[in-house]
Amino acid sequence: MQQLVDGFKAAGLHPFHAPTGVNLDEANLPFSACVKCNRCDGFPCLLHAKGDAEVMGIRAGLGLANSSLTLLTRCHVLKLITNLAGDTITEVLVDRDGEKLKFTGDIVVVSCGAANSARLLLMSANDKHPNGLANRSDQVGRNYMYHNCKAVVALGREPNDTIFQKTIAVNDWYFGDNNFDFPIGNIQMTGKTNGAMMKGYKPKLTALAPTWSMDKLAERSLDFWLQTEDLPRPDNRVTVDSSGQITLSYLPTNDRASNELMVRLERLLDKMYQQDHLAERQIYFASDMAIAAVGHQAGTCRFGTNPEDSVLDLNCKAHDLDNLYVVDTSFFPSIGAVNPSLTAIANAIRVSEHLVERLG
Repeated sequence: MQQLVDGFKAAGLHPFHAPTGVNLDEANLPFSACVKCNRCDGFPCLLHAKGDAEVMGIRAGLGLANSSLTLLTRCHVLKLITNLAGDTITEVLVDRDGEKLKFTGDIVVVSCGAANSARLLLMSANDKHPNGLANRSDQVGRNYMYHNCKAVVALGREPNDTIFQKTIAVNDWYFGDNNFDFPIGNIQMTGKTNGAMMKGYKPKLTALAPTWSMDKLAERSLDFWLQTEDLPRPDNRVTVDSSGQITLSYLPTNDRASNELMVRLERLLDKMYQQDHLAERQIYFASDMAIAAVGHQAGTCRFGTNPEDSVLDLNCKAHDLDNLYVVDTSFFPSIGAVNPSLTAIANAIRVSEHLVERLG
């Protein structure tokens, strides 16, 4: 990784430490929660060393002295029920192991992820909200976004024995460059690739190759994640049928920017080999992440100042209901080209402060 950083810097780029959010104490590794294993990226952490919602939010909240947080598991929220006027949520209808339960609260916060938050609002339609809750604008479920991503494996002669690889990122082309006037995106490392993952990237190309042979190739790989902004389109949307089954309608956007980012990475690595004698970059596996890869979904309940073209106000309260908030990545009007987690966390803190003030 240091070789790669040095090569990037020599090429005029500005690599930086990726915000991995792991509880790693380099100065005292025997007592570090993170042990720098090779299963950090894309896997749950059995040591609770990842700064995810469970570790940093739920476990921390439940462990506080005199905590008022209650976590109810095995629950499926079926519907939000309003008063007769349709301006306040009065009950949350839940199925728990086949038993129907109802919960009440002064404030109701929906945070199910962009697809399922939209689904819940659409499934909660009633006489006052025939097209779904908070959907006067007909924007609930629309403007669905997820990042335009590529997993890129660069193969060379020299082995790459890195274990904890996802440590650096590059944003030098984030806003474009002299040859492309529009934003291009972010480059970061992924966790170290193995043979089975490489077969998944290119199943047709590697169909006849045994996994052990792909493992040998993976020993000589540098593994990159290329991420480009997806653009909000009203017709990229989540809809549901009467049973609650989601249909996701989506057409890709911004493909040219994604391709431009790939070209720049290839050229850079080739140039670095010629100048600095790093691993020979003759083979590149590039795999577009299809619609199944929706880890960064956003945008289905976007916020704004105009109730006619947005779902939420600037505090993420539904324009049409007094006590309904949506606080996940659904509120994004655009997604940018970096992981949305930090933005979602910052916004949740901001909305929490508003709610504390509102509740007195």
